[in-house]
Amino acid sequence: MDYPVKKTDEQWREELTEFEYHVLRQAGTERAYTGELLDEHRVGTFSCRGCGAELFKSEAKFDSHCGWPSFYEPKAGDAVELLEDRSHGMVRVEVRCANCGSHLGHVFEDAPQTPTGDRFCINSVSITFDQEARLRP
Repeated sequence: MDYPVKKTDEQWREELTEFEYHVLRQAGTERAYTGELLDEHRVGTFSCRGCGAELFKSEAKFDSHCGWPSFYEPKAGDAVELLEDRSHGMVRVEVRCANCGSHLGHVFEDAPQTPTGDRFCINSVSITFDQEARLRP
């Protein structure tokens, strides 16, 4: 796919840590229960660490007890791209940032407790969190 944000491999390596690069650009995965945003429950927005595009709102985050931050829907329908992933001997649906193509995680249809039934299982290292100000001028 042709993404709006285009960077060379060299630029990605300069901007990201080695681990961030591994996850975002090589579809790696952080260990379960190790991500800094797993227990983030404040009101705000989760954005792509690679390009800053807004991806998920805190209102869609829920405790799935899977070890990674989980959301039942993206902020907007076109915020993420879904691709078939046949790696590791299984068929899954990969979630990428639609703005830069960075790997975020996977989506599963196993969350009947949510309004959509979906569990977007996202690596903490793939996203950043911006807390919304309580009072805006």
